Amino acid sequence: MAELAGLVQRLEVAVGRLESMSGGGGGASGPSAGSGAVSAYVEAYDALISGPVAQYAALSQKIGGDVQKHAEMMKQAFSCQRQLLVTASRSQKPSDSALAPLLAPVSKVIQEVQAFREKNRSSPLFNHLSAVSESVPALGWVAMAPKPGPFVKDMQDAAMFYTNRVLKDYKEKDKMHVDWVNAYVSIWTELQAYIKQHHTTGLSWSKTGPVASASGGAQAPPPPGPPPPMDFGEKSSGGDSGAVSRNALFASLNKGADITKGLKHVSDDQKTHKNPALKSQTGPLPAGPKPVASRPTAAASPARTLPPVLELDGKKWKVENQEGAQGLVISDTELKQVVYAYKCNNSTLQVKGKINSIIVDNCKKMGLVFDDVVGIIEVINCRDVKIQVMGKVPTISINKTDGCHVYLSKDSLACEIISAKSSEMNVLVPNKDGEYTEIPVPEQFKTIWDGSKLVTTATEIAG
Repeated sequence: MAELAGLVQRLEVAVGRLESMSGGGGGASGPSAGSGAVSAYVEAYDALISGPVAQYAALSQKIGGDVQKHAEMMKQAFSCQRQLLVTASRSQKPSDSALAPLLAPVSKVIQEVQAFREKNRSSPLFNHLSAVSESVPALGWVAMAPKPGPFVKDMQDAAMFYTNRVLKDYKEKDKMHVDWVNAYVSIWTELQAYIKQHHTTGLSWSKTGPVASASGGAQAPPPPGPPPPMDFGEKSSGGDSGAVSRNALFASLNKGADITKGLKHVSDDQKTHKNPALKSQTGPLPAGPKPVASRPTAAASPARTLPPVLELDGKKWKVENQEGAQGLVISDTELKQVVYAYKCNNSTLQVKGKINSIIVDNCKKMGLVFDDVVGIIEVINCRDVKIQVMGKVPTISINKTDGCHVYLSKDSLACEIISAKSSEMNVLVPNKDGEYTEIPVPEQFKTIWDGSKLVTTATEIAG
């Protein structure tokens, strides 16, 4: 089935290529407009689509569900980008203001891909969705200069946290998901090679042809503007004092060396710096001109404040936009439910009973206390949060977070703590007397080559 889907994808690319050829057009590195063929770099991009992109789409279809829906969006994104490349290969680069509408279709699909992940946080394939969502901004390389290739590499690295989790979850269970990761990662690897060969310092535009536009694909270059006015004389009416001043200025400049004849000679005894007695007579220097008051600016519009939310939506407990809310409690829980805390500041939340998972996203100075979680606790994009485990939890994930204290219970000491791009993390372990021992999570690592592989170890933090 996967092979059939891949064949269909390659046929779609071939049809698109034939349609482009029927319309004619050349590009920055391809034939002229009358040759009836797309440029070389569009053909190379087609090979990328029919290769790793098609393989990723086929495996996504085989996995099905949310992953398949996500892959359909990604196919649309690459299709939109291909159309932009066709336009660039036939047209001259427009102004920045005219370029934005050309980039809009790709930008729109990128936003849809990311929104799909946010709407499906409870999906069992959430790690797959996150890997795609974190890296899809790489398609914005067309607007990056002078280093679009390294930008794609950065976006590929952003997905590594989630692709590694997919590999960890399915390595021993289902090889298809492992193949899916390899196919998806290869898209960005080959895109970097493609950019290095055809668009090293930025998207290559044609040197000839009309200027590109979003309306018709291209427009004729605008005619040169009129020459600047050269008449500095007085206007016939209206009393232009500026014109009079300019005339006087030019008249003075036209005197050449005679311009200094009208200056009065000052003798040494009249110069303050050569006659100290004059300083006592002159008195204090007059104050300089008062600073011009800054132009009044329009009052900034007040930040939009969203209403706080604490409700059960299907299987998801939503805790959102809580400010200074101490003592929030979720007690009527079931094993299939999840808790999603979003943009809560200076608040505390207690979750009673046994639930599936908890996500803490974009929270500051947030306290979380819970009994038992059978899945995972995720802390994402947070600052200064404290988490206390009363029962058991198998995994705690800390990602893009500054300041996180995790209090483990005696029953949760076997918990795995996975961290990435985070700082100031501490785990507190209970002692026999009920007190806690605080242990910092390493943030600095040392990697060496032992002759056959890379070996990474945590290093002590000095001080």
